[in-house]
Amino acid sequence: MRILGVSAGFHDAALTVLHNHRILFAGHAERYSREKNDPRIPNRLQEEALAYGPFDKIVYYEKPYLRQLRKLRSGEPWGGAWRTRKELLTTIPYIMNRTAAKISSVGHHQSHAAAGFQTSPFDNATVVVIDAIGESDTISIYNAYYNGACMAGQHAEAHYDLIFKQKYPHSIGMFYSAITKRCGLKPMDEEYITMGMAAYGTASKAYDILKRATIKSSNVPWFKNNLHLGIDDIEFADNVTVEDIAAAGQQLCEEMVLSVMRRAKYKGKSKNLVYMGGVALNCVINKRLGEIFDKIWIMPNPGDAGSSLGAAALGYGRDIHFTTPFLGTEIKGDYPVEDIIEELETNQIVGVANGKAEFGPRALGNRSLLADPRGLDIKDKVNEIKRRQKFRPFAPVILEEHVDEYFHMPVNQPTSRYMQVVAKCKRMADFPAITHVDGTSRVQTVPDDNSGIRQLLVAWHRKTGCPMLLNTSLNIRGEPMVDTKADADRFTKEYGVKVCS
Repeated sequence: MRILGVSAGFHDAALTVLHNHRILFAGHAERYSREKNDPRIPNRLQEEALAYGPFDKIVYYEKPYLRQLRKLRSGEPWGGAWRTRKELLTTIPYIMNRTAAKISSVGHHQSHAAAGFQTSPFDNATVVVIDAIGESDTISIYNAYYNGACMAGQHAEAHYDLIFKQKYPHSIGMFYSAITKRCGLKPMDEEYITMGMAAYGTASKAYDILKRATIKSSNVPWFKNNLHLGIDDIEFADNVTVEDIAAAGQQLCEEMVLSVMRRAKYKGKSKNLVYMGGVALNCVINKRLGEIFDKIWIMPNPGDAGSSLGAAALGYGRDIHFTTPFLGTEIKGDYPVEDIIEELETNQIVGVANGKAEFGPRALGNRSLLADPRGLDIKDKVNEIKRRQKFRPFAPVILEEHVDEYFHMPVNQPTSRYMQVVAKCKRMADFPAITHVDGTSRVQTVPDDNSGIRQLLVAWHRKTGCPMLLNTSLNIRGEPMVDTKADADRFTKEYGVKVCS
């Protein structure tokens, strides 16, 4: 059975194609249209997905009428006309005109949950979803399990028992977006910048005022006001900076997320955690999850784009064989290890665009900007290329067997294959380019998986004695990551950085 999962219509659209338990393809709309967080599905993405068809089912990632009902009840702008899933799917005409597939829709938080659990290594898990808002849910907790053991050639049915949910307008995700907006950044897009900015602030200078003005109870959590409207009316002392507000917001967000996790541990039946939703991208908070759960799985694309995979997974109903995040557009050819090392030795910074694109917001080695992490001025050089604020940190990508030599990994999280936690660097002075002001790094560990980035790190380590590189996404601020060879060539021409393919 071939199933197309669709996330579209709100932000960060994507398509995923499943053939039974195998993921054939998954791609982000923005990489094709070159419009950040594009809610539409571009024709080229439709054509690429169709190459893996025909489809037996098309599954939409949420229930449109429930979203529209919530907007109507809350007084939000909603367009004045009900749009069914079929009407929403007319925005993918290349596909709709070429298929007789059965069309269905699933719940927004259910698709998040399925994208996590059905790709996880667990037979059972406590699943936590925290985002800004689905149709009306903002937090949900499930007991997830498979009905029957997996047999040879068979796959067990996934089941989800809802044990807790929180509804709009009480939303941790919207709280963090409101903080992002108050800090002069773009909400629903630049929350990751807020997270980095927080390390430069003093939380105590804004914490009490922010908490009193917004939070009714941090245990549930409940908010005093609808944070969809922002927090611009909160008055802070004259000496409070946006960095202080970011720090206070980060601390409060962490307290609320951990409260949800403790509730999940108490109510759930499993010591395994599957964590999904946009808030799961906050790797500073994620470092503490192992204090509560024994094992943790965060699918590399926990936001709405990843829900295209979740929708398809629910359409299939059974466990998914997840082996790699490299699921998008392919640039064919051998991984250019020697070319990359030569450019690193000559110019210290190099791009790589090779193999299939990452499905997720973080570059993991196939659409990356790489640099030697040991130089004193490398961080400023890379930030200048990417046109980012100078305070922004970069991530190290390191051979997994060497991670404990350089980083204090969080409890119960000895690896971080998808850049999902921060860890204290043991040798800050030696690696200033990948260490943030608070001494942490957003680590990516690479196992012995024969991937291109693995081959590169082995060769780099053999040549230099250093088992890591600086790794950031191959884009500039405000633009999606490079996707095609043409995008890579344009990057080289416009920004003067060689991109090896």
